[in-house]
Amino acid sequence: MGATRGATHAVGADLAAVLPPNAKPWYKTPYLLKLNILLFMCMLSSSTIGYDNSMMNGLQALAPWQTFMRHPKGAYLGLINATQAIGGFAAFPLMSVVAQKYGRKKCLYLGFLLITIGTALQTGATNREMFIVSRVFVGLSSAFFGAVPMLVGEVAYPTHRGIITAMFFPLYYVGSLLSAWTTFGTRNMKSDWSWRIPSILQVGVPVVTVAFVILAPESPRWLVAAGRNDEARALLTTYHAGGDESSPLVAFEMAEIEETLRLEKQFKKEASYLDMFRTKGNRHRLFISVTLGVFAQWNGVGIISYYLVSVLKTVGIASPTQQTLINGFLQLWNLIAAVTAAGLVDKLGRRFLFITSSVGMLVCYIIMTGLAGRYAQTHHASVGIAVVPMLFLYYGFYDIAFTPLIAAYPVEIWPYELRSRGVVVTHASTYAALFFNLFTNPIALAALAWKYYIVYVVILIIISLTVFFAYPETRGHTLEEIAVVFDGPGAHVVMPEKILEAVEQQVMEKKTEIQIEHFRE
Repeated sequence: MGATRGATHAVGADLAAVLPPNAKPWYKTPYLLKLNILLFMCMLSSSTIGYDNSMMNGLQALAPWQTFMRHPKGAYLGLINATQAIGGFAAFPLMSVVAQKYGRKKCLYLGFLLITIGTALQTGATNREMFIVSRVFVGLSSAFFGAVPMLVGEVAYPTHRGIITAMFFPLYYVGSLLSAWTTFGTRNMKSDWSWRIPSILQVGVPVVTVAFVILAPESPRWLVAAGRNDEARALLTTYHAGGDESSPLVAFEMAEIEETLRLEKQFKKEASYLDMFRTKGNRHRLFISVTLGVFAQWNGVGIISYYLVSVLKTVGIASPTQQTLINGFLQLWNLIAAVTAAGLVDKLGRRFLFITSSVGMLVCYIIMTGLAGRYAQTHHASVGIAVVPMLFLYYGFYDIAFTPLIAAYPVEIWPYELRSRGVVVTHASTYAALFFNLFTNPIALAALAWKYYIVYVVILIIISLTVFFAYPETRGHTLEEIAVVFDGPGAHVVMPEKILEAVEQQVMEKKTEIQIEHFRE
C-alpha cells in the first residue's frame, strides 16, 4: 500500500506518501483484515432498515396480513408505512447529540435496543394499532444506526475509507434480500405466521452483529475531541499500523486530526446548527445535505420500494407468487449493483456516479411511463411484462450513486464539529421526503395510476441539473482536507508541510525512545 496511483486517487499525495510500503492486500494483512471485518459487521446494521422496507412490500402480497390489517389502502396504507419514517425523523436530532457527546458506538447500542423492542411488538401484535406502533420503534432504531457511516468513515484505513463507507447502504440490500425471500417462502401459509415469521426474523442481523460492534474500535477523531489522545493514538497504531509505534502513517493521522480539531475549536467555540448558515462553504454543504436526502426519495424509488405490489398491479401482474418472486430477484439485483458501485467510488469519482445515476433513472422512468400508459390502453400482457426489466434497469442506475453515496458523501463533506449534524440533516431530509411519499404515493397511484409517473420524470430532470451544477468531486482528499473543496484556499486546514514536519519529529522521537529502551535492556 505504497504511494501508488490508486492510493493518491483515494486520499491525496500527502497522505499516500506516508503509507507503509506493504505489497500484501488487506485480506492478507491480519490487522487490516480484523479492522475491516469489525467495520463490515457494524455496517450490517443498515440491513435492518432494508429488511423492514422489503418486508412491508412483501406483506402487502400476503392475504393473512391483509385480513389482519383490514385491507389497507390509500391514506391508511400510507400511514402504516409512514410511521417508520415518523420514528426515524423524530430520533435523528437525538442521535446527533449522543454521537457527539457519548461516542459513535453508543448510538449503535441504542439502535439494537430499539429494533428489539419494535420486533417484539410487531411479532406479537394483537391488533393493527399495535402493529403500527411497533413500526415507530423500528424507525427510531434506524435513526441511531445512521451513526454507523460516521464511525466507519473515521475509523477506516485511509485508502479504504471511500469504498468501505460507501458500502453502508448497499448492505441495506442484504436485509431486503433476506426479507423478500422470507415472505416468498411464507406466501402460501394461511395463518398469521405468514407475516409473523418475517417480522420476528427482523432482529436476526442485530443478534449476529452485536458482539462484533462491542469489539469494534471507537472513532479516533471523537476520542481526540474528548481529550483522549493517547487512546486514539493506540487505536490507530493497532488497526492502521499493526502495532508499529513509530509508524509515519499514525503520526500523520494524529497530527492532522489534532491540528484540524484545534483550528475548528479556535474559530468555532461551540458548533451548532446555525453554523451551517454562517459561511458560503457551509451553505453549499447544507444545500447538498438537504437535496441529497430529498432526491434519494423523490427520484421515483419511493413508489417501487414500498408500493411494488401496486405498481405491478397497474401493469397486470397480480399473482402473489409473481409479485414476491419479482421482489426477491429485484433485491438480489440491488445488492449486486450497489456493492459493485461502492467499489468504484474512488476509481470513477462521486460526481461521475451521481450524474450517470440521475440521467439513467430519468431515461428509465420515461420508458416505464410510456409502457405503463400503453398497457392501460391495450391491456396486452407483453407490454406489462416489459415494465419488469425496466424496473431492474432503473434500480441499477439508482444503486450506482444514491445507495452508496447517501451515507458516504455527507460524512465526507462536513468538518468534524458539524459532521454529526450534517449527517442528521441528510437523514432527516430523507425521512421527511419519505414521510411525504408514503402518504401521497398510494393516494396518487390510486387516482392517477401510470400518469403519476410523469411527476417523477419532471423531478428527475431537476435532480440531474442540480447534481451537475452543485455536487463537487471529493476523492483524492483526506477527511480533513475536503474542507478546501468547499471553503477554498481560506479553509481552516492545517498545511501539509506542517503535518509532515510533525510526522518527522514524532517518528524520530519514537525511534529514540525505542533505542533507549533497547539500550537499557
